[in-house]
Amino acid sequence: MTDEAKPPAAEPERTVPPEKDVAPRPNRPFRIFIEELTTASTFMVTVLAVVLALLVGSILVIISNDSAREAWGYFFAAPLDAFEMSWYAVRDAYVALFQGAIYDPAKPSAWGSISETLTYAAPLTFTGLSVALAFRAGLFNIGAQGQAVFGAIFGVLAGFLLHLPPVLHMLVALVCALIGGALWGFIPGILKAKTGAHEVITTIMLNNIAGIFLIWLVVQKGFQNPERTDAISKSAEENARLPRLLGFLEGDLRVNLAIVLAVLAAAGVSWLLNRSTFGFELRAVGGNPDAAKTAGMNVAMTYALVMAVAGGLAGLGGASMSLGLLPFALTPGVIANIGFDGITVALLGRAKPWGVLAGALLMGGLQAGAVKMNAVGGVPTDMVYVLQALIVIFIAAPALIKTVFRLRDGKASRSTATLAKGW
Repeated sequence: MTDEAKPPAAEPERTVPPEKDVAPRPNRPFRIFIEELTTASTFMVTVLAVVLALLVGSILVIISNDSAREAWGYFFAAPLDAFEMSWYAVRDAYVALFQGAIYDPAKPSAWGSISETLTYAAPLTFTGLSVALAFRAGLFNIGAQGQAVFGAIFGVLAGFLLHLPPVLHMLVALVCALIGGALWGFIPGILKAKTGAHEVITTIMLNNIAGIFLIWLVVQKGFQNPERTDAISKSAEENARLPRLLGFLEGDLRVNLAIVLAVLAAAGVSWLLNRSTFGFELRAVGGNPDAAKTAGMNVAMTYALVMAVAGGLAGLGGASMSLGLLPFALTPGVIANIGFDGITVALLGRAKPWGVLAGALLMGGLQAGAVKMNAVGGVPTDMVYVLQALIVIFIAAPALIKTVFRLRDGKASRSTATLAKGW
C-alpha cells in the first residue's frame, strides 16, 4: 500500500485533568475570602490584635462598672443579672466610644465627632512618621517628644515675633517648626554617626532637656504673656495659625489644616522610602549597615540625615498642636504626649507611612471617644491608654494572635493563589 493510500493517523484524544481541589465557579470568591481571613498576613494580625484588645478591654469595663460588679456579687442567686448588667456596661461603653469618634446624634453637627478624631490624629501622624522613618533606618527614635517640643517652640516664636502677610506667615512658622525639630533630631543622629552613642539613650536625655527648657522659656520676660501670671507664652498672631477646615459648619469644629498636611507628609515619606535614592540607602542601611558600607554608602551621614528628617516631621507635629489649637501659645503641656504616642502609632502601622496614617486615625478615634465613654458609661478615660497598650502588646506578639485565632502561616496558600488565578 502506498503512502497516499494509508488512512490518516487518528489524533490522540485530549484529556482534561480533573480539578480535584477546585470548587465550582460560584464558590471561588467565597473560598478565597475565607482563606485570606484564616491566613496570618500582616493585615489580619493587626486587625485581630485590635479585636482581641477590645475583647480584653470589655472585661476591664465590666470590672470598672459599679452595677456590673454588684450583679456579679450575687451571681449564684441571679446569674442572668450579672450577664445582663455586663452586657449593658460593655454596650454603653463601646457605643459611647463610637459616638465620640465617628458620629454622635446629640452633637449639633454630624461632623463633630469626626472633627475631634481628625484633630487628635494629625499630630500623631507626624510623630508616628518620625518614629517609623527612623525604624526603617535601623534606629529607635524615642526623641519625637523632645523634637515636637522644639517644633512647637520655633513655630510659636515665629508666630508672634514676625509680622508677615496671612499665608506667608503660616508657611514661615511651619518651616521654622520643621527646622526646630530637625535640629533637635540631628543632635542624636550626629552623635550616633561620630561617636556611636546609642540613639535611645541620647534621645531620652534630650526629651528631658527639651521639657525643662520649655518650662523655663514660658516664664521669661519677653516670652511670657504679659497679661497672665501663669506659665504661658504670648499667642501666635492669627496670620500664623492653621486655619480650620470646617469652620463654615454649625458648631465649634476644631479640625484644621494639620490633617491635610499630615496626609501629604505620609505621601511624601512613602515616596521618599520607595522612589528616592536616599530612601534606598536608608533602607539598605537599616537592613544591613555593614553591607551598605561595603557597597560604598556613607552610613554615618545616613544616620545623621535620617534623624534630622525624623526630627523635622516631629517638629511639624508640635506645630500642629501649638499653631492649630487653643490657646495658640506655649505652655508646659502644649504637646501633651504626642511624641510617646507616636511610638504606638508607628508600631501599629508596621513602620509603613500609610499604615502609620491608619494607626493615627485609630488612636485619634480612641482618644476622641474617651471623653464620651467617661461621660455616658462612667468608664475612666485611662481605659483608652489601656486599650492602646493592649493593642501594642498583641501586635508585638503575632504568635499569640495566630494561636488564639488559629491562623495559618504564610501570606496565602497555594490553593488560594490557584483559585484567584482561575477566577
